[in-house]
Amino acid sequence: MTDVPSRPLLSALVGNAGAEALFSNEVELGALLEAEAALANAEARAGLIEPDAASRIDEACRGFKADWQKLAEGLVRDGVVVPELVRQLRAAVGEPYADAVHKGATSQDIVDTALMLRLKRASSILAAELDALTEVLRQVSARDGAMPLMAHTRMQQALAFTVSEKVRTWRQPLERQATALRDLEPRVFAVQLGGPVGTRAEFGGKGDAVAGEMARLLGLSDAPCWHSQRDRIAEFGAWLSLTSGVIGKIGQDIALMAQNEVGQVRLTNAGGSSAMQHKSNPVAAEVLVALARLNAGLLGTLHQALLHENERSGAAWTLEWLVLPQMVVATAGGLEKARTLIDGLRFRPAADSG
Repeated sequence: MTDVPSRPLLSALVGNAGAEALFSNEVELGALLEAEAALANAEARAGLIEPDAASRIDEACRGFKADWQKLAEGLVRDGVVVPELVRQLRAAVGEPYADAVHKGATSQDIVDTALMLRLKRASSILAAELDALTEVLRQVSARDGAMPLMAHTRMQQALAFTVSEKVRTWRQPLERQATALRDLEPRVFAVQLGGPVGTRAEFGGKGDAVAGEMARLLGLSDAPCWHSQRDRIAEFGAWLSLTSGVIGKIGQDIALMAQNEVGQVRLTNAGGSSAMQHKSNPVAAEVLVALARLNAGLLGTLHQALLHENERSGAAWTLEWLVLPQMVVATAGGLEKARTLIDGLRFRPAADSG
């Protein structure tokens, strides 16, 4: 028997390996340690800890070996992994600099900053997939654009138009989503630093300077503390759902156009049936529809996490962890599958259609 794949089989159908990796244990831990190292280096620059302490913390973060069982136990106990991570990191740093680890920060500062690091990386994956899909659609227009096609309104034949005009309805929303992603990046992907209740009081008047330096070191935007202001997360989730909806519409159109009775397109990468050998199933198109509906539903759940009680909510915060990774992976997976689908799409002229 061959080795069992590490990813669930379903991921091959609906996932995206690059996006999934961003939410792996190893990558999440790496981002948490990046945030802790940046905090120490920023505090040294601000004079809050000694430069030697920052150097030692940075070194320990780079060579850190986690006790994963203890991290899991700490997460169950504390509801967040950072207290146990800080305990292990302080042990790795050792004296006399252990107390300089995580100085003035709260768990949410590190978790949210680490999330933003990974979301920014996810944004790069999503942008690349968007560009690739848009380019494939341009190629289809260049190849088949003048071909006559029958338009359909309210599921009925309407008037003749062209492949170029059909593809334009798919491509233009994608171009707008690419622009929207570039616009939201500096606003959404921001460092988090507030201390226990978001006032930065624990940084002795230097909290703004520390946050600004952390942002610079990590390649994130500088911002005031946003512990209970979750509109950044909600806005990015809305972009994910909109993008899934745009490509879901493409999938829905193609599934309808591929019906035997319509026959406007042929799929060179269609799926087969175990019982009916004549079938040519629009599998990828159906996946796009399913992922669009999934993200539309998850967006409502994610927006529930806007309801952070007072200065911090454990429930709303946990809800984000459950929902947001699914939405990122679903969107990246949909874009990847859409590109493959369009690449294997062949239009049939209206005169040849059923």
